[in-house]
Amino acid sequence: MPPGTSSGTVVVRTAESPGEAKPATAVPPAGPRAPRLRPVRNPLTWSTPRLVRALTGGCLAALALAGVVTATILGGARDGTDVIGHQAAPQVVRSADLYFALNDMDAQAANLLLFGADPDFATVRRQSLDTYDQRRAQVATDLQRVAEATADDPAGRTAVQTVLSELGRYEALVARAQLLDDQAHAPAGRPPADALTAYRAATDLLRQRLLPAADSVTAANSATVERRFTAERGDLGSGFWWILGTGVLALGALAGLQRLLAVRYQRLVNVPLAAATLLTVGGLVTGVVLLNRADHNLVVAKHDAYDSVIALSRARATAYDLNADESRFLSDPARAAAYEQSYFDKTQTFARVNGTTLPGYPAALAPLADRHRADHTSVGFGGFLGDELRNITFAGEQDAAERVLATFQDYQRDDRKIRDLNAQGRLKEAIAYDTGTAAGESNADFARLAAALDDVQAVNQNAMDKAVATTDDDLDTITATMGAVLLAAALALTAVGVRSRLREYA
Repeated sequence: MPPGTSSGTVVVRTAESPGEAKPATAVPPAGPRAPRLRPVRNPLTWSTPRLVRALTGGCLAALALAGVVTATILGGARDGTDVIGHQAAPQVVRSADLYFALNDMDAQAANLLLFGADPDFATVRRQSLDTYDQRRAQVATDLQRVAEATADDPAGRTAVQTVLSELGRYEALVARAQLLDDQAHAPAGRPPADALTAYRAATDLLRQRLLPAADSVTAANSATVERRFTAERGDLGSGFWWILGTGVLALGALAGLQRLLAVRYQRLVNVPLAAATLLTVGGLVTGVVLLNRADHNLVVAKHDAYDSVIALSRARATAYDLNADESRFLSDPARAAAYEQSYFDKTQTFARVNGTTLPGYPAALAPLADRHRADHTSVGFGGFLGDELRNITFAGEQDAAERVLATFQDYQRDDRKIRDLNAQGRLKEAIAYDTGTAAGESNADFARLAAALDDVQAVNQNAMDKAVATTDDDLDTITATMGAVLLAAALALTAVGVRSRLREYA
């Protein structure tokens, strides 16, 4: 053994070149092998299956979120339209109709006193009695419907109870006035004092208790419609962004999963996943379209149609009250000035013309009406009729509203003639002209005005009903079921598309 080496080391010599020895290399002795170290995996690095599963879960969650958000917002739109179109708005119309029926009852009661026992007015007297009975039945029906609709509204119930309790007193006073008038065999236009006293009590009760109560129901429900409309439009505006945002999120998650599968599995397109993406796009587009249609129909139903319906309902009630004031003016000389002022105030409510008096009203309205006929965008008067002419929206509405304006002008000219005849002491002629139904007489022209009001109101009512029905059809249970099926299909296709890829790691 060469010097300087230990017995546990083997020296190996090699030659770098002939005759030259290579340096010795030490070789470790044989013994137990050291354990083999495994490489440490980075916890932030996910395997392909783990990535696919995580992203799949995100896709499913995003799809479910988009479906729930869309269903919730569209369901809210349906419920909001239902409240406005099927509950609050019809309730306003019913209470406005109650207001009208009460007014016309009083108009007919005034006419009955006006006719007296004069045989020349026997026919129109019977007609007034029939109309009075019809309005009584109408009031009873309207009250029942209003009572049902206000069952959960304390203020509404109080108003209905007021009408119910005071209506009996009113009818009793009217019946007493008629009885006293019949017993006195009074001439036309000159009822006996006690009959006139009973009628004054009746009409004062109507104005001070019955009409304000009916109007309070109308006002309360109108406020409900306004609040719900404002809230619903706000919800639909924010709902658009929620639907769009969750839909884009779901599409982004599906696109990310599609790209991951394409890169990791070297597959260009995952067909089930592509189908799920197309369904999601279809669902997003459908949701946005349905939301926009619901918003459009809500505006049509409330702003374009309902506002006109209410204005016209009030205009009709005001017109019948105008007609009653004419009869009151003729039958009660002691209150003639008050009834004349009441007539003028209601005339201004119907079509306001500034800077005029009752005698000059027809002449003041005429140039404004002519200017409007030449240019429909020019409406130089206010009131219910002015509001309607500024809110023309639907086919046939302009022509119907123009007829209201024309017949209202005719009726105002008739009123001027009635007052002139009365001022000349020709009371019976004034009564005959006031209640006459021949062409050109006051009641005939009033009937034309009432028919024109009904026509333009019907145009708007039909438009409102159609807009509400369209939303009902768009957001019915069939649409909800189809949406649920579409969501379930998108979820299933996403799971199927991923499952086949994950099997390759099984």
